[in-house]
Amino acid sequence: MRKGSILVGVSGGVDSSTTAALLLQEGYHIEAMFMITHDNAQAAQEDAQKITSTLGIELHVVDVREDFKGIINYFSNEYKIGRTPNPCVYCNRNVKFAKLMEWSDKLKTDFIATGHYAQVLKNNDEYGLYAAGFLPKDQSYALAMIDRKVLERLVLPLGTYKKPDVRTMASEMGLHVEQKPDSQEICFIPDNQYAAMLEKLCPELVRPGNIVDSGGNIIGSHNGIHHFTIGQRRGLRVAKGVPIYVTNIDAKNNTVTLGPKEELMHKKLFSSNVNWLIDAPKTPFPARVKIRYNNPGHIATVTPVDNGCMVEFNEPMAAITPGQAAVFYIEQYGMNRVAGGGWIDSTA
Repeated sequence: MRKGSILVGVSGGVDSSTTAALLLQEGYHIEAMFMITHDNAQAAQEDAQKITSTLGIELHVVDVREDFKGIINYFSNEYKIGRTPNPCVYCNRNVKFAKLMEWSDKLKTDFIATGHYAQVLKNNDEYGLYAAGFLPKDQSYALAMIDRKVLERLVLPLGTYKKPDVRTMASEMGLHVEQKPDSQEICFIPDNQYAAMLEKLCPELVRPGNIVDSGGNIIGSHNGIHHFTIGQRRGLRVAKGVPIYVTNIDAKNNTVTLGPKEELMHKKLFSSNVNWLIDAPKTPFPARVKIRYNNPGHIATVTPVDNGCMVEFNEPMAAITPGQAAVFYIEQYGMNRVAGGGWIDSTA
């Protein structure tokens, strides 16, 4: 008996391919959707076409390059103002899941699915986003900004698996991408040469400026603030005899501040444009807060305020970076549930 229909977002990689195969085995009617987000997607599209042909499911190839221009504009605009963007988190809300939902409605499928390592669970008629069962591979951080309404239709079959197990399943299912390496770069930036791409998009970013210490003394020069991020230690071209880090990026004055690690430590951050995946809290609550993707999360108190949240950690955190997402996790049923997340604006 058919269990319903699912539109699976496929990328041509092992995770989304295995997702489609698993759901097909479980008896769902599966259709697949591949999004062309940029001009260098041909190889991935060919992999997706081969996988869906192997599985005998229909593939819808959707050109979203016009929508994706908004992601590229966001990416470059954040660097212009001295912030470090997170285009994958931004894209998941504004393009990938928005388009999956749009096409699910168009194709009249019951659910959507992706190959993310996270879990959607229903308790008391409420759908929640939870961290993956295998935390080293958890990708719930990347999903923290999606619309809450998506959760009631989102299926994440890989939420309890380890990556080697997924590769083994892919091999057993005859999927040719079982050993395809994970992407380690931003999808629209070839060879991870982000500075070169930024300079092509925004030539005005190539602007010589000063590198200063915390006292404002000039200790070096740079060719554009887009070469730097908070916490950076390598490639500074300034020798002080002790480890030094980027502690501040001032776009208005075109300066980069360097200092010792203690100047990189902060206990508080303010995040704006908070997206709640639970009923929006009115009072402070304890949470484990992740300030970047590859971050274990740390205990903090999250206080809702006008236009955002104030987060105060129990211990000082290094390199809290404006432009990145701060994601709040609460413990529920012995698991880590994503309460919500916001964009880091400032530290204190």
